[in-house]
Amino acid sequence: MSEAKGKLALYWAASCGGCEIAVLGIEDRILQVAEKFDIVFWPCVMDLKVRDIERMEDGAIDVCLFNGGVRTSEQEYMARLLRSKSKVLVAFGSCAHEGCIPGLANLHDRDEIFRTVYRDSPSLANPKNDVEPQPETEVPEGTLRLPLFYDTLKTLDQTVKVDYYLPGCPPEADRIWDALVAIIEGQLPAPGSVIGAASAVCDECSRTRNEKKIRAFKRTWETIPDADTCLLEQGIVCCGIATRAGCGALCPQVNSPCLGCYGANEGVEDFGARMMTALASVIDSEDPEEIEAIIRDGIPDPIGTFYRFSLARSKLRRGKRRALASEVGS
Repeated sequence: MSEAKGKLALYWAASCGGCEIAVLGIEDRILQVAEKFDIVFWPCVMDLKVRDIERMEDGAIDVCLFNGGVRTSEQEYMARLLRSKSKVLVAFGSCAHEGCIPGLANLHDRDEIFRTVYRDSPSLANPKNDVEPQPETEVPEGTLRLPLFYDTLKTLDQTVKVDYYLPGCPPEADRIWDALVAIIEGQLPAPGSVIGAASAVCDECSRTRNEKKIRAFKRTWETIPDADTCLLEQGIVCCGIATRAGCGALCPQVNSPCLGCYGANEGVEDFGARMMTALASVIDSEDPEEIEAIIRDGIPDPIGTFYRFSLARSKLRRGKRRALASEVGS
């Protein structure tokens, strides 16, 4: 008698959808997944309904890969529903793990976002600047309803309990496969763990590293870096020093700095704070005014540089958003 298949669900919340495509990056190995699991929910690919999940017993789904942050009431409902129906819930990708690019909107509140998009946008026909999405709108056919757009984007684990994290924007195909194999073979680490490497991107990078002493930071468009020397030593802000390994240092391989999409390395609570500390230690000056000029001229967007992927999960989150916005504009 053949072994009963497990049940697998995938869901897409506040994210770009790249994680959905990344799953297919495992190529023909997905056939091995199909041998072990029946996919019971994957709205991006299959015509399955929310009511089908609602009718399931709690814990009926063996594994759910949930990508995206929680920005709306619908996404919160789905996060809670899939949590109750799943034995194992995985925060899949940077948006679910840390908030990622959508989390940068936490610099502003809901009203500011709506004003920018619906009132101040030159590409939107809103002559009186008085039309914004409403939770309910009455039309001749009945009541149209939209999910509530929350003031704050939250990570998945700020909404429900998460069992494991698989970082990346998106996760690399080999890391997705490693996670699926661990699930299939019952070799998962302790609950709450990040599935993957514990070292830093620098450990996977083949570039030559020497003692770092930096007199100026350069934007990527301002220079053509040497292909063999550490990018940070060349004055390019490369986040590999603070970023969890697992990607194979793909960006530095093609002369592009690591942006930090795999999140903070093991034991680091705040990615941005770790990066700022690392850069402060390599600036070759002890003159406060010169140091300030090096940072101001070379890192004009500190939030986008240090919290590009992790603002929603960081110690800052949004309580200091006014100060942060002022910092970005300075």
